[in-house]
Amino acid sequence: MITKVSGDILLSDAQVIAHGVAPHDHFNQGLALALRERFPAMAKDFRHYCHQQNPKPGHAWLWAGPDKVIINLMTQEPAPDNHAHPGKASGKNISHALKEMRKLVDKEHLKSIALPKLATGVGGLDWNDVEPLIENHLSDLGIPVVIYETFEAGKKAAENL
Repeated sequence: MITKVSGDILLSDAQVIAHGVAPHDHFNQGLALALRERFPAMAKDFRHYCHQQNPKPGHAWLWAGPDKVIINLMTQEPAPDNHAHPGKASGKNISHALKEMRKLVDKEHLKSIALPKLATGVGGLDWNDVEPLIENHLSDLGIPVVIYETFEAGKKAAENL
């Protein structure tokens, strides 16, 4: 079941926040930056994971904190060098990452997910192209999926979890 809301995803009651990043991302922009500031251990663990595993676009990586699970969906291409901005997202990368997220949901028995308009900010894609991918991959997931369509800082959304 997919619900669309307006509000601040950082205030979500969902067990999981999923968001788009690039492999070896520095979490310097958008939701990734806000998550890095709130969960600095997640960003540090992500860097360590990337150095160990060298993940590719289309992968998903789960981090479990004390009160929130973060799934980093590698929707974007990696930066061409260590100091550049990450590349753009693609439908192919989103589809692969969402498939991996479904496997993580089943394996970890996750109960609810919140996500933004995935890959439409820094990722550079149009929501009209991304929304059908999310619907296709997550509408029958069997748990609440909350899409934050409009960001409103400090506003708790009515998620109906």
